[in-house]
Amino acid sequence: MKKFSSILLLGLVALISSCGTEEKEWSYQETVHLGEVRPIGLALTDEGFWISDGDNNRLVQTDRNGKVARYIDSLERPMHLDVAEGVVYVPQYGNDRIGVFAADILQQTQGPGNLDAPAGVSVAGNTMAVADFYNNQVHYKNEQGQWSTFGKKGSEPGEFLYPTDVQITEEGIWVADAYNHRAQLIDFEGQSLAVIGEEQDLNAATGIWVTETEVFLTDFENDRVWIFNKQGEVLQLLDDEVEKPTDMISEGESLWVANFRKGELLKYALTPVQKK
Repeated sequence: MKKFSSILLLGLVALISSCGTEEKEWSYQETVHLGEVRPIGLALTDEGFWISDGDNNRLVQTDRNGKVARYIDSLERPMHLDVAEGVVYVPQYGNDRIGVFAADILQQTQGPGNLDAPAGVSVAGNTMAVADFYNNQVHYKNEQGQWSTFGKKGSEPGEFLYPTDVQITEEGIWVADAYNHRAQLIDFEGQSLAVIGEEQDLNAATGIWVTETEVFLTDFENDRVWIFNKQGEVLQLLDDEVEKPTDMISEGESLWVANFRKGELLKYALTPVQKK
């Protein structure tokens, strides 16, 4: 009887736990208009967004409602940027350099190796990764400040075709492998650990954003954003109001998508799944 009671109790606990877990999905909420800004890359701070405005060769800082706080000019087509400890890192497609903006001063640095149109940068602690568009490579700086270069032009795992964005996580370096129309995860030695999105008929995977459980990938030419788990299974497809998306970033239960063509940020929110 004791054994039966224990099993019954465990079953009740499991039932209560499952009832308390509400399934949610991303739903379109609103559009933040940016005027003449054409957003390519997004980074988020307590104050709001840093946005790379490639068509106008500048950085733009806004609040979460799109109100501009300032412009940083004199850049050469800034792309997918990152912010770490108050410093903005800006890959510049047009002059093959990584810009560093800190304490209201913009410095131009050469960056790793012989860059040819750097398109994305990610910073985590003392480490950095750079997507090198025309060289079809990813560069990685380790904790000791040493640079390594991974990949070559191709479509096999560990190869790239115009990588456009990168993000460092505990697992390794996630890469928006733009014209292979997929995402890749490589380790810190350059070995391919996972390939995601090849079965979804993407057309230009230009931007990537990775959380603890999800991988967001822009599908630029198809006007949509794919959401995968880290095993590559599709969780959701976003296409409401999406037009030429270039990047996205989440904060808690909010998700912003850069709508390049219309000069907008689309805001999505996690909402309960509607039962049919």
